[in-house]
Amino acid sequence: MSWDIAGLANAATAKLRAYDPGHDLPALRHQHGERLIELGSNETSLGASPAVAAAITAALPDIYRYPDPKGGALKCALAAHLAVEPAQIALGNGSHELLMLLAQCFADAKTSVVYSQYGFAVFSIATAAAGAQAVCVPALPADHPSAPLGHDLDAMAAAVRPDTRLLYVANPNNPTGTWFDDAALDRFLQRLPAHLVVVVDEAYAEYVTTPGTGSAVRLLRNGGRQQPNLIVTRTFSKAYALAGLRVGYAVGSVGAIAVVERLRESFNVNSLALVAAEAALADVAHAQRIRDHTAIEREWLADRLRALGLRVFPSQTNFLLVDFGREAGEIETQLFRHAVVVRPMAGYGLPTCLRISIGTRAESERLLEALA
Repeated sequence: MSWDIAGLANAATAKLRAYDPGHDLPALRHQHGERLIELGSNETSLGASPAVAAAITAALPDIYRYPDPKGGALKCALAAHLAVEPAQIALGNGSHELLMLLAQCFADAKTSVVYSQYGFAVFSIATAAAGAQAVCVPALPADHPSAPLGHDLDAMAAAVRPDTRLLYVANPNNPTGTWFDDAALDRFLQRLPAHLVVVVDEAYAEYVTTPGTGSAVRLLRNGGRQQPNLIVTRTFSKAYALAGLRVGYAVGSVGAIAVVERLRESFNVNSLALVAAEAALADVAHAQRIRDHTAIEREWLADRLRALGLRVFPSQTNFLLVDFGREAGEIETQLFRHAVVVRPMAGYGLPTCLRISIGTRAESERLLEALA
């Protein structure tokens, strides 16, 4: 009789599926070379700051040593950048790790976690991995005037139960591109009880150009005493173009971050990633070029896609959610045959939509040619 080791997995793990990365991008790069247009992962086509390569090169002789387990230099740089204390920051192997870690810290089988329909996929994965009860709140309708498919903050506040210990929101949100302003966030937080941790994922915050929409980090200054149950997660993968190095961080009150540090893995951010992130953060001009480029190209591509008769949802990110009005799987397949990779959205419950990253003008033109 064969032995099924999967039968020994705990109840939470037994319900999970392994992450599906979609296409085998390394193989496609080998097959298509420079002809391949990658618009599926929300990366920054302009690449990282030149200072990043210099910092990595300088650090290479010491890679035989363990990295700084506290990430002290990067924390100090981030603290100065955000006007918070270094003790308010936890580093992660991307913000993905931190979102998972927060569920491990604050949720279990006796508690519930609230998040929105069409919210970032990691929210539901983190909830399931912790064995917690998921409370998925329906999103705003597709015809909503300001935030189609976005978070319904009023409904989310109403969905909080006595056993709720964690609530996830994303601002802006992946994959819808939707956002809410500072005033809406403040009203939302005032409605929530003090017995739960509120996590605001701001992976795309640097791309926001709408006035009145800033970062929730503003509520965490002075040690986080104003909002002690708030934690903000951010990443270097998007606007700082370090997706391949996996660096993220969480900002919260001193007490909240102390809890996270109890469970955070030692050396979870490698030495090259630490120096690269510090160099990227310091190159303010390069980060601004990326933001400016994204804002211009986002509007240019949205206009061209709308001219094709497609519905393009509003976005404050480096991607567009596009509704083709019919099953989009075959369209995605045809684009793939033209060596253009985008992200299908059927897994999010949006089968007629594709998510398209903002690339260079030449990459966007290739996409439009393939669509035609």
